[in-house]
Formats: sequence, C-alpha cells, structure tokens
Amino acid sequence: MKKINIAIVGATGMVGRTLLKVLEERHFPINNLFLFSSAKSAGSTVTFNGSEYLVEEINEDVFNRDIQIALFAAGGEVSSKYAPIAASKGVIVVDNSSHFRMDKEVPLVVPEVNPEAVKSHKGIIANPNCSTIQAMVPLKPLNDKYKIKRVIYSTYQAVSGSGVRGIKDLEDGVKGETNKFYPHPIAYNCLPHIDVFTDNGYTKEELKMINETMKIFNNYDMKVTATTVRVPVRNSHSESINIEFEEAFELTNLVNCLEKMQGVVVVDNPESNEYPTAVDCTGKDEVFVGRIRRDFSVDNGINIWVVADNIRKGAATNAVQIAELLLSYNLV
Repeated sequence: MKKINIAIVGATGMVGRTLLKVLEERHFPINNLFLFSSAKSAGSTVTFNGSEYLVEEINEDVFNRDIQIALFAAGGEVSSKYAPIAASKGVIVVDNSSHFRMDKEVPLVVPEVNPEAVKSHKGIIANPNCSTIQAMVPLKPLNDKYKIKRVIYSTYQAVSGSGVRGIKDLEDGVKGETNKFYPHPIAYNCLPHIDVFTDNGYTKEELKMINETMKIFNNYDMKVTATTVRVPVRNSHSESINIEFEEAFELTNLVNCLEKMQGVVVVDNPESNEYPTAVDCTGKDEVFVGRIRRDFSVDNGINIWVVADNIRKGAATNAVQIAELLLSYNLV
C-alpha cells in the first residue's frame, strides 16, 4: 500500500490523540504527518511512531501543501470553516463533527456497512455520530436478511462523549464537588439529555441517531425513534436496541448472522453472566452484542444490547477505516 501525506485537525484533543494511536496501531502508510490545532495547543509536540511532531495553529493557508487526507476532530465550527478550504485544495476530508452529516452531497460512512459510499465523495466524507456508528454495524446484516421495519434506540452514553469536561464533571461529582458542565450532577445519576432540546421534544443527539440511520441505510421509510441518556460511566456507550422486522426469523439463524458480521463480537451467555459491558469493551475496536432475545410483544421483534468504545469505533477508528477505504479504492 502506497504511503500518503495525512493531516489531523484537532490533534491534541481526546479524539485527535486517539486518531494518532489508531493510525499507529493499524500501521497506516504515512509518508508525512501534519498536526493542526487551535492557538491554545499550537507549539506543543506530539509523539507518533517514536518521532516528535510539532503542532501548528490551523489557518486558511495550512492546506497549501501536499496533503492527501485530513482527519478533522475539532468540532463543527472548525469543520464548517476549514473543511471546505481543505477540499478546495484537493485534500479529502474525513470529518468527525456533525456539521456535514446530513448534507446530501456528503457521504455518511460506516466502512462495514456502506463502504461504496466513499466513492461518491466530493471532497468531504462524514463520520457518523458515535452512538449511530456502533448501532449500524450489527443492524446491517439483520437489515439485509430480514428487512428492518422499525428501530427503537435507548442509549446509555459515557461521559467521554462530552469530552474532557464531561469526564471532569463525573470525577468531581464522585468527590462531592459541584458539577460545572452538565445541567445536573452526573455522578450517581442518569441524565435523559444529550445535546440541546429541539421544538419537537427530542434532543439533537436523538435526532442524529434517527436521521443518520435512515441516511446510512438509504431508507427514509424506516421507522426510527430514540431516547439518549448520559450515564455515570467514563467510557464506552451501551445501547438497548429493539428491532421489528418485515420478515420472520429463527433466533439461531439471526445470532449466526451477527456472528458472521465483520466488526461484530457476540458475547451472549446469560447462564454464565456473560454479556457486553462498557468496562470490557473500552480500548477495543469491535462492536459487542449480547442479550439477544425475541420480543414477544410484536411479530418478528428482537432485543439486542450493543456496546462499543465511543472514542475508538465511535470516532477515531471509524475515521481511520474510512481513510483505509480511500486507499483500497485508489481514491488518493
């Protein structure tokens, strides 16, 4: 595989540092690496593959150099300003923010689910929301085989999804200190409130899951609803997913379908108390599925429990996999 020049925007943040770690672990073929951040972190150094790299302040001119792929992990405001500039210079942007996800001109990609979508990019590819990514991987084979009619998401999302401020609120709360970021204490508590509330009563996080699911599956008739909850867990999101299919299924065949899916690990042995947990899934790239059981309240219904590391598969790893796709399709 040929080596390319790659940039990371937001290199010193939680996702940016994980991007570097994943690129290193997966032996991504890098020729030159460029690291960009806000003025606050510019001038610092980051170690990658045993070498020190200087972090530069991002500006409108930094992409006036030979860069093939830029991984953006600095938030929507930075992406909205600089991703189009990078794309205009011939750089392929893989953006981790929500800014471009529902843009009809921008593919929304989970490599195990809709890899071919990268071929339609016009300079920018969107990384889906973390909670959407981990749901898509097990839902893909089930939708292919049984055709999903309706999905009900209930999420239990870790504080790392809010970045360092969310983690600090949890750590401070355990010490008995007052929360500064969340509207209520997160320690020993659950908040049914992720992102802002909209006029229809849903939060933006819930709408992201609903809309992104339909876009990735290219099925806007699919019935999807969601309730997203922040829980006092440091890392890795958990999801209870209730699915109703158009087609009938045998439970053994359905489980076998999940076991064969790339990127899915089935951990489902309730007799031995074996099921996915956030603690066990942290630091891993796969999506873990358990508590697989028929929903007897509807025809052709199933319940599954899905857990994944939201900073890795939910963000950094998925972005790197998209970059790998671009290389495998000779698009760079």
